Amino acid sequence: MTHVVVLGSANMDLVVRVARAPRHGETVTGREFRTAPGGKGANQAIAAARCGATVSMIGAVGDDGFGTRLRSALEHSGVDTDLLRTVEGRSGTAHIVVDDDGGNAIVVIPGANGTVDHLVPGDEGLIATADVLLLQLEIPLAAVVAGARAARAHGVRTVLTPSPARPLPPELLGAVDLLVANESEALALTGRADPVDAAHDLLADVPEVVVTLGSAGSFHLRRDAEPLAVAAPRVTAVDTTGAGDTFVGALAVALAEGRPVQDALRWAAAAAALCVQREGASASMPYRSEIDTRFTS
Repeated sequence: MTHVVVLGSANMDLVVRVARAPRHGETVTGREFRTAPGGKGANQAIAAARCGATVSMIGAVGDDGFGTRLRSALEHSGVDTDLLRTVEGRSGTAHIVVDDDGGNAIVVIPGANGTVDHLVPGDEGLIATADVLLLQLEIPLAAVVAGARAARAHGVRTVLTPSPARPLPPELLGAVDLLVANESEALALTGRADPVDAAHDLLADVPEVVVTLGSAGSFHLRRDAEPLAVAAPRVTAVDTTGAGDTFVGALAVALAEGRPVQDALRWAAAAAALCVQREGASASMPYRSEIDTRFTS
């Protein structure tokens, strides 16, 4: 079975639903509030586990009630949390506004995630056992670089989601095998106005790039292959929170299983399409049987 290791964040999502998001200086009335486990690292871990991989999570939660819930949610989805450490203080939180069009705006408070600034004993050994390492940017960059270097040293494929977007140091890019960015991240990283141009720019730094385009699908570039565009299934979005992480988790599993790139992208798109039709982040992520059904329908 494919083994995925995730080095990243775990947050409690604090979600407000509104007809439309407030503009600067404006107050609007929401109609619903809920809490749900999230964080890009935990989301990708749960997505990969539900896709049928063996998944291990490296990161940190606080010694508060949110930390207990976050660990429980991961374990309930079959994620190994032996190296998810508990630290003194508050767990990370993400404050999310979801509008009636399914769009969202998010503010992240790192909390315990900010303590994950280096690898601790056991982390590199676990990374060495993986088929693929998933990385994001919701923990300190030093730990992301250390994780990528450890993966490269042990021949483990590394997939980076550059979110939240920030300048990426050469020592990180040099250890990344596949960069998966959404349109806004790709544009922010390159300064380009067109996502396809941005993807070509990113290919100068990493050997393989996927830019996701929401309902327009995704665009894939690899140095030794022709460009590839893959359409997304047509669905009505209820909540797009977690869709990108679902796509990355599913794509990582599909590629690690040896699927051709086009099939892997289509399978990941089917997973994301199922996700956006449900509310929540990790709670909305589909299981492998659901994806297979949607992929073949």
